[in-house]
Amino acid sequence: MARSAPKLGGGSATLEETAFAVRFNMPLVHETVRAELNARRQGTHSTKTRGEVYGGGAKPWRQKGTGRARAGSSRSPIWTGGGTVFGPTPRHYTFKVNRKARRAALRSALSVHAGRGSLAVFDAGAFDAPSTKQAFALLTDWERPTPAGQTLVLLSEAEAQAGLSFRNLRKVGVMPVADAGVADIIGAASLLVSESALPELVARATRVGADPVESAGAAESAGADSVGGSAGAEPPAADTSGEAA
Repeated sequence: MARSAPKLGGGSATLEETAFAVRFNMPLVHETVRAELNARRQGTHSTKTRGEVYGGGAKPWRQKGTGRARAGSSRSPIWTGGGTVFGPTPRHYTFKVNRKARRAALRSALSVHAGRGSLAVFDAGAFDAPSTKQAFALLTDWERPTPAGQTLVLLSEAEAQAGLSFRNLRKVGVMPVADAGVADIIGAASLLVSESALPELVARATRVGADPVESAGAAESAGADSVGGSAGAEPPAADTSGEAA
């Protein structure tokens, strides 16, 4: 039986079974989310070893006869102002997740929202001008499973007026559908997609061509090991903390 999502303002939208009615794959979603969050890290942390700290070239005092413990450098790690042992250095945290695995994880995330009724569609063309009041009225009329959680609004590039209307609302995040990752979708308690962005979202989850988010992630993690997962886990409970992933 085909799944459907409510259309805010009246009516409903039919959802593609290939993208919104698949079995949830917990290990695959976990690995994909971890890869996306790792890719967002700057990795610019840096510490200095005893050889990199300025000074400390002269022996503080002679080896014997002072009654104090022997010391060869004032930049020893046990001294105040000394170097750091095994401290963090600049690095990247990215690792590769195969393109097919990323798409499967995206389908799993979308199926979770479709299955628990936390996915809705709306007409972004109704926003002729930015109107937070109009956006708030849409969300108020929507009977979400977890109204206190974070809501993610996905729009196409041409729907800037709707984006300006939703972005000032509390616990509401707005982003282009092309930039939404699995971590963003699975981390939201509710998912609101515009009518024009829905086909693009389905295409990202099912098509054979390159995906802009996946291509960017693959470029950042070139040369890393492949990561996969196995199916059979139960979908997670709705996020009620209000924090976007």
